Amino acid sequence: MEQEKDQDKLIEACSRNDRRAQEVLYRSYYRSMISICLWYTKSQEDAVEVLNNGFLRVFKNIHRFDPARATLYTWIRKLVVNSCLDFVKAKASFEEHQELNEAMDVPAPIFDTVKTAELLSMVRALPRATAAVFNLYVIEGYSHKEIGQLLSISEGTSKWHLSEARKNLKTKLINEYRKIS
Repeated sequence: MEQEKDQDKLIEACSRNDRRAQEVLYRSYYRSMISICLWYTKSQEDAVEVLNNGFLRVFKNIHRFDPARATLYTWIRKLVVNSCLDFVKAKASFEEHQELNEAMDVPAPIFDTVKTAELLSMVRALPRATAAVFNLYVIEGYSHKEIGQLLSISEGTSKWHLSEARKNLKTKLINEYRKIS
């Protein structure tokens, strides 16, 4: 109960543009939100830029937060993911709810030998649109229809990008496994 009151006070202070309260909120959610941004960007600098844009949205819209509809974490996450998608849309051309290892169609022994940082690096090396579709489908759990709407692409294009991501990552994972075997 006390924690809810503290959160309400923090939200109220942020809605008054209290910079200290905004800093507290930013620091409270920094680690979890930067992790999300890193999945969608190719560099730490881009991730921080996307995160900051996401928090700008949070601070501009904090007065709209409704605890009856979502937790503060979920609400912030949605705004940050949308910021990531905007970044992807701006940087990429789009012309052209499973477990991660199942989604990539890689045998478990190979997948188990790869560290999270290595996998993140492999996903970051994908073309932006392909990485975005992979992240939305595998990590966020969106359907191809939802991805198509979010990225302004067809369902078929979303499926193609996922297929390309799987092929690319599978090849990289197998090559990595061969190096250490």
